[in-house]
Amino acid sequence: MPRINNPKPPKRAPKIDTRRGAKKKPCSFCQHGVDTVDYKDLAQLRKYISDRGKIRGRKVSGNCQQHQRDVTDAIKTARELALLPYTQRTVTERRGGRGNRDDRGPRAPRPDRDGAEAPAAARPADVETLQYADASAPVADASPVDEVAE
Repeated sequence: MPRINNPKPPKRAPKIDTRRGAKKKPCSFCQHGVDTVDYKDLAQLRKYISDRGKIRGRKVSGNCQQHQRDVTDAIKTARELALLPYTQRTVTERRGGRGNRDDRGPRAPRPDRDGAEAPAAARPADVETLQYADASAPVADASPVDEVAE
């Protein structure tokens, strides 16, 4: 007689619905008899976009499957035509990081990469007008440097 390695698991109790008495949100498009969703109706489409710019799901919006697909296509079309933004701009109030130079003052002028002096036309006309981080720093000599012949 063959041995049964996998006996049948015991039968489970039926799953109890936790949303007793709660009705599903009706589709607003079906209620009003709307056949198509217009991508130019921005006030209507903004109802189905979260504050971060995401398209709300069917369970949240309450749309039926067909109208949710139409809303998604309309939102994507409006985004491509720049009628709706892809994301909402969020403003952070954090300070710090590598890019914050407010407390150190402006940067000094950078030298050329090859080390050669810039031609006279590319040089600033007034070298004394450069701003330094420290006001007591000496002003650079405005006289041109003589080139050394090699």
